[in-house]
Amino acid sequence: MKISSVALGCVVSGALLFAGTNNLVKKANDNGLVPIPNSELKLLKLIDNPKDPITKEKVMLGEKLYFDPRLSKSGIISCNTCHNLGLGGVDGVSAAIGNRWTPNPHHLNSPTVYNSVFFTAQFWDGRSHHLADQAKGPTLASPEMAASPEHIEKVVKSMPEYVKEFKYAYNDNVKINFDKITSTIAIFEKTLVTPSRYDDFLNGKSDALSKAEKDGLNVFIDKGCASCHTGIALGGTMQPFELAGKYKFANVGDFKGDKKGMVKTPTLRNITETAPYFHNGEVWSLKDAIKQMGSIQLGIKISDKDANRIKTFLKALKGRKPAISYPQLPESTSTTPKPVF
Repeated sequence: MKISSVALGCVVSGALLFAGTNNLVKKANDNGLVPIPNSELKLLKLIDNPKDPITKEKVMLGEKLYFDPRLSKSGIISCNTCHNLGLGGVDGVSAAIGNRWTPNPHHLNSPTVYNSVFFTAQFWDGRSHHLADQAKGPTLASPEMAASPEHIEKVVKSMPEYVKEFKYAYNDNVKINFDKITSTIAIFEKTLVTPSRYDDFLNGKSDALSKAEKDGLNVFIDKGCASCHTGIALGGTMQPFELAGKYKFANVGDFKGDKKGMVKTPTLRNITETAPYFHNGEVWSLKDAIKQMGSIQLGIKISDKDANRIKTFLKALKGRKPAISYPQLPESTSTTPKPVF
């Protein structure tokens, strides 16, 4: 049987492409890059807590609490105010704005809530290690929601619909307290996972990324970006900051990291939606952020060409968002705490 040179060329080209793809996937894995599982069961094992399992009822209740501004002292700020699910899980401003329009006193930028279940550290200083604990902080912080545990409990307990939903989600003997309310919000947040074409590629779909995106991933790894932006979250761990150079806007705000000078590495997932960048939100251009990270963390100069190649890859990290619709919240009653400004 004769094989034409054209057909033979296609076979060889396809084989080389397949081999190249396999090599890139292996290279990514070897550098600590892990995809979101394409199996719901495997994903659930990663994000669930058997002691307080994720259920549809808890998620629906947590979603309402996440969007309910009455949990705040002023009655106008919800979790979604700073972590807007329609804006990549952020608020789109340099420093978060809270109670009485107060900007964050440390000039800290709001991190995205999407994929935060994969972070090993929560907050820029990493002071919390899981979402249930993180959910408590903003509700009580005076420049954020400025509430108290007592206020939040009174708000929820004042509405028969909320009481009924807690009993339905847990059991008739459930104790509705601050811890249970915030942990329910965290259960909803756990479901905010956004698999992307990047994950499809690492999970075996060789054509999920374009040639340019694969090239960008290769450059991303070769330049050393994956040394900090690693794991399933492509971030979310504590890392030293200003390893090789000074951050151009280090004097904006007084944040210096934790006691050891470590700072939580932001996730790169959905990065094109979460500007401005860095802990104080002073960089608005993704290309500039890439180049600055090269000098600050890696001690190298990243050219415009390579920055654009990396940026092309990062665009492939925009994930598929879970369907979210603004919930209809329970009616306030005569015993619901009034807003305080």
